[in-house]
Amino acid sequence: MASSKKKKRSGEKEESSNKIESKLKVLYSDKEVVVMTAPNEEELKQILLDLLSEKPMNLKELHSYLSGIASEDKIRKALSDLAEKNMVTMLDDGRYAKLG
Repeated sequence: MASSKKKKRSGEKEESSNKIESKLKVLYSDKEVVVMTAPNEEELKQILLDLLSEKPMNLKELHSYLSGIASEDKIRKALSDLAEKNMVTMLDDGRYAKLG
């Protein structure tokens, strides 16, 4: 049972990673490596909104999807900006959820 859950999570993470990568400009690609531009602030906010539209997540979970793309500080700042605009909220358990 645990292995099927792990596979499901891996599949969900891979699907979300593909969505994220499709939004970024690819600078170089070969069989072993893909080099992309890092998202600017607005792109990062949109990526976060897309991720949070799937399910509420805490900062650690969001960072795991965006590792190598955005630092934890940039993610935190983007979430703060989105919260100020009432686009996301922090739930009592520390997870962020998209509003609306």
